Amino acid sequence: MQCALRRPVRPLANRVAVLWFQQGPGLPHPRERLLPDGSMELVINLQEDELRIWDRRDPARYERLDGAMIIGAQPEYFVIDTDKPQRVMGAHFRPGGAFPFLGVPAGALLGLQVSLRELWGGFACELRERLLEACSMEQRFDVLEAALLRRIDPPDPHPAVEFALRAFAAPMRRTITGVTEETGLSARRFIELFRAQVGMTPKMYCRLQRFQSVVCGPVAPDIDWAAAALEAGYSDQSHLIHDFQSIAGISPGVWARLRTPHRNHVPMP
Repeated sequence: MQCALRRPVRPLANRVAVLWFQQGPGLPHPRERLLPDGSMELVINLQEDELRIWDRRDPARYERLDGAMIIGAQPEYFVIDTDKPQRVMGAHFRPGGAFPFLGVPAGALLGLQVSLRELWGGFACELRERLLEACSMEQRFDVLEAALLRRIDPPDPHPAVEFALRAFAAPMRRTITGVTEETGLSARRFIELFRAQVGMTPKMYCRLQRFQSVVCGPVAPDIDWAAAALEAGYSDQSHLIHDFQSIAGISPGVWARLRTPHRNHVPMP
């Protein structure tokens, strides 16, 4: 598998964590669970002009989208193909970074995968065609970067949302009530702003950050789940197991057996 990353230029760097490209044969397992982390993603398939999202509950059903899509903030895992040859690229947005590119509130895409054409119209098709015409990986990155610079539409993130995202990411996690009080906004107004720009409520976002602190935590052959639960801020091991099953669709133990270096990509045998 060929993979490449590029850190975007400013002002994109404030909104986009990384531009990425990957190419190679299909993987041995047919599908993967993608675990949510509170961010959003732009994905463009350069192998064929479609993307498929499989039904979590019915493995025989899937939704077919155009070859470019936006993945909204997800409250739980979703399922993608991995057994076909791949030539895919995209942009991984920072939490709260996608909304200036969407033309709609980020909260409108909660739990959804949407064809980019629905948001960008003909420009989405033009972008994919230009990426197909590019002669090298660097040229593809240049094309994608230029397209995002063209589509970015201020205003900047609200200061209260920026403050909250920093506070929620701090090692000593702040309570939502405490952060809300420090913003000087009413709870209702703070939740409204946060949902519009990040794509989900502060409560859901913090729940995912706690989950991710386990998923991206230290690697150990035998995990002490009770200790991991307390370290992450869960009330106990049962609380961790309940959240894991709700968000990932599998138990922590099953995830640990199946995990790969890409912690949020879980093979589905």
